[in-house]
Amino acid sequence: MKYTLDLLKEEMQAVLTNNILPYWIDKMIDPVNGGFYGRITGEEVLMPEAEKGAILNARILWTFSAAYRLLKREEYLEAATRAKRYLIEHFYDANFGGIYWSVDYLGNPIDTKKQIYALGFAIYGLSEYHRATGDAEALTYAIHLFESIETHSFDNEKNGYCEALTREWGEIADMRLSEKDANERKTMNTHLHILEPYTNLYRVWKDDRLKKQLRNLIEIFIDKILNKETAHLELFFDDDWQSKYNIVSYGHDIEASWLIHEAAIELGDEELLKRVEPWVVRIADVATEGYTPHEGMIYEKNLDNGHVDKDRHWWVQAESVVGYINLYQHFGKEDAFDKAADCWTYIQKHLLDNEHGEWFWSIRADGSINRVDDKAGFWKCPYHNGRMCMEVIERFQ
Repeated sequence: MKYTLDLLKEEMQAVLTNNILPYWIDKMIDPVNGGFYGRITGEEVLMPEAEKGAILNARILWTFSAAYRLLKREEYLEAATRAKRYLIEHFYDANFGGIYWSVDYLGNPIDTKKQIYALGFAIYGLSEYHRATGDAEALTYAIHLFESIETHSFDNEKNGYCEALTREWGEIADMRLSEKDANERKTMNTHLHILEPYTNLYRVWKDDRLKKQLRNLIEIFIDKILNKETAHLELFFDDDWQSKYNIVSYGHDIEASWLIHEAAIELGDEELLKRVEPWVVRIADVATEGYTPHEGMIYEKNLDNGHVDKDRHWWVQAESVVGYINLYQHFGKEDAFDKAADCWTYIQKHLLDNEHGEWFWSIRADGSINRVDDKAGFWKCPYHNGRMCMEVIERFQ
């Protein structure tokens, strides 16, 4: 089927409003203990006593805030407000500032470390809630978290942001975001998800220091994180920005291509934009090494041992759509529109759960559905797929 932009928007709005968002309202709201449940397994089993993660709650907050801003449905505002209240009342550390990594199902802190990635997503959600509603409290907390990141995580000597700290902002031995990550002090992933909320915060708070740090983040990506020979992003760094890991993450490459571009556009600096845009195109083009027509985008490749992870993760497909749509919208690349439409077709055929709602975690390399990983949980949230739909709808309104 040959896609038009109107058809793409129409189908994405239908999936957003009929498949993604109702799942989180109907199945994930915790009416007993507040907020949202912590987990539904890949076999569609609710785990009401699962711990509740900061990332999940912050991403729910962002998604429903953005959906309300775009579509003005009262049920989206109610879900966003629930997420905002729970984040402030249970995840925000009133004594030391910052966001706890996780709380138990009753809302009591479990893991109190300050993972900077989590603070970033809290800023992303709170700034979007303010953007959607004008709520002053949300903006105040977003600014508090910005100040915490800049005070405790920013490396004034060697630039960039450290991964994690203790509850009291001291050094911490295990800085990893997840078990699959390297235990290094600086990572591409955390910098990407500081860039993203800082861009959103700058939309609603035109602060000079924020502007300076947002520009600095863009330059960090171009000057330190980007491998200029390959145009792939390096993933893990020591304090001196030395990378020891030869891994290509195709989803992060194409996600970064459009988030870096979005940040540069929001800053409105023409000189910086001229420097950034050729790399935006090249990063997305090189990420296409992981793309196969009618089969989506694979996960990653280890260049040292040659191992290729050919699973098709839900979030990688969603970010591929946005990355290619960005090339079409801003650079007139018709072939990129075709790739976006092709990835969208793959999503609809393979990742959408038409029986229960939402999307599966991934399709394995052999074509089977991954039902081992969560349907909703610590990392499986409505943000990548929900944002994909809203990006396409809003970019071409």
